[in-house]
Amino acid sequence: MATLRGGPVDRPPVSFYELNGLENPADDDPFNIYSHSSWLPLIELTREKTDRIVMRSVPFRDIPPNPLDELTTVETRYDSGSRYTTRTIRAGKRILTSRTRQDPDINTVWTLEHLLKDSDDLRAWLDLPEPEFGGNPDVSSVLKTEEIMGDTGIVLIDTADPLCHVAPLFEMGEFTVVAMTEPKLFHQALEKSARLLYKRTEAVAKALPGRLWRIYGPEYASPPYLPPKYFREYMVGYDKPMVETIQRYGGFARIHSHGRLKAILDDIVSTDCMGLDPIEPPPQGDVSLRYVRENYGKQLVLFGNLEVSDIETLPTDQFAEKVTTALEEGTAGEGRGFVLMPSACPYGRELSPLTLRNYEKIIEAIEQF
Repeated sequence: MATLRGGPVDRPPVSFYELNGLENPADDDPFNIYSHSSWLPLIELTREKTDRIVMRSVPFRDIPPNPLDELTTVETRYDSGSRYTTRTIRAGKRILTSRTRQDPDINTVWTLEHLLKDSDDLRAWLDLPEPEFGGNPDVSSVLKTEEIMGDTGIVLIDTADPLCHVAPLFEMGEFTVVAMTEPKLFHQALEKSARLLYKRTEAVAKALPGRLWRIYGPEYASPPYLPPKYFREYMVGYDKPMVETIQRYGGFARIHSHGRLKAILDDIVSTDCMGLDPIEPPPQGDVSLRYVRENYGKQLVLFGNLEVSDIETLPTDQFAEKVTTALEEGTAGEGRGFVLMPSACPYGRELSPLTLRNYEKIIEAIEQF
């Protein structure tokens, strides 16, 4: 919290991102990758040695009936251990269909078929009735998590932005085409998503003031997917109201954007957010951590910039050099603060000995810094 506020600290915080020490190896859910014994030492290391940032979304209770429920069907089937989910929505004369797959040994959900296939599908989606805002945020999970952690970490409230509600409705290539050729239509979609999202954001920010937030989705409009002018159109104008709401209630808004940043850093800063992650080093990104610290560090707390692929593949002596570089660049000169953090988390069921050793090296480096 001292780092978020821009205050003095004895050392930079260190977080393992999605890993937070609350993973449950005893959970016998077949899709729980952490039940594999190889994860246990890393979970214990996370719990005992890191400054934990536990991501939580905030559901709502007592919400009004969703008019889409009557138009939607969801079917789930299992095949060879994988879970397939098909969702259909009756949108006028069109049937919109999406399909996903989840495998037991990979902690992610693959989209096999996207809900919207073209701009005509988007028009049909825009004509669907909108859910009414109502109910109250259920803060019990956040408060319980904070009680469990005590002074060993904080909760991060996790939320998508309007762009992240709309862009994944399309296959990535189709999204870029629609976003560049149908800007008026795409703005209508963002505005539709924003209407409910803004009200929910304000309700949660008011109920849980002073927390760290992560706003994810901006990377959909970043280079090379879209030129920077579309980032300003589709991210800044829609994310800035969220940032303002969060920080009006004493919270700390952190923008999440993978990949290339150099051409859009001014736009990110223009939202008045106070944090940025994961600031990937080249070649995944296109800017050094030192550059971001020197040019934007007075406003932004920087979270990064260890690449998860390096954690999984680099020999430990080479990876140690990456950690040292991140610590030196992330704390160089004046700045609001720096949190040493990977860009993501391994998502396979079995954790390799090399990966564990490299995580251990992160802790050794921060303790010696």
